[in-house]
Parts: sequence; C-alpha cells; structure tokens
Amino acid sequence: MIKVSDTAKKKVVELMTGDGFNPTSDYVRVGVKSGGCSGLSYDLKFDNTKDDEDKVFEDNDVKIIVDKKSFLYLIGTTLEYSGGLNGTGFVFNNPNANRTCGCGESFSL
Repeated sequence: MIKVSDTAKKKVVELMTGDGFNPTSDYVRVGVKSGGCSGLSYDLKFDNTKDDEDKVFEDNDVKIIVDKKSFLYLIGTTLEYSGGLNGTGFVFNNPNANRTCGCGESFSL
C-alpha cells in the first residue's frame, strides 16, 4: 500500500488536470528503476491504462498503480509534496530504504 499526503494529493490533482488527465479516473504510476547515486531511483508519471500485473491502490482519492517488480520496494511508502526552500517536488518517505541520497530521488535497500 502506498499512502498519499494531503499536500501531495493537491499537487497531483493540479498537475494531472494541467496535463490533460482526469484525477478521478486516471492513475499515478509509481515505480522503481536502476540508477541514481544510491542505486535505485523513483519513477513517477501519470497514466490512463494499467497492465494486468499492476497493483492498484487508492489513498486520499488518488489512484496509484505500481508494477509488480517495484511493489516490493515501495510497500509502506508515503508520497508527499514539499514546496519549501530546500527544494520543490514530490518526496517518497520509504520505510524500506536503508540509505537515501541528498536529493531524495534515489535510495538503496
């Protein structure tokens, strides 16, 4: 399960609408890929289709899809949005990560 904070929800709805997606029926696709300074990096995009093997979640009225491989790395993660002085963007609070890089975009287990 992936949780979505209130601030992340507001930003997701704003961005999805701006990109021509429907926040009530389309998805936020969250994944993990190789790369980044810590070994693995997060991938976040909007999608209006899902594959048969995707895991589907809904939290805070945001529909999330995760591919089967990435799911194991993301269990218990909370998607947040930060608009502070130290940077603006989505932040993944992942309890499975042993180490993260300074920018928060990559991690290792």
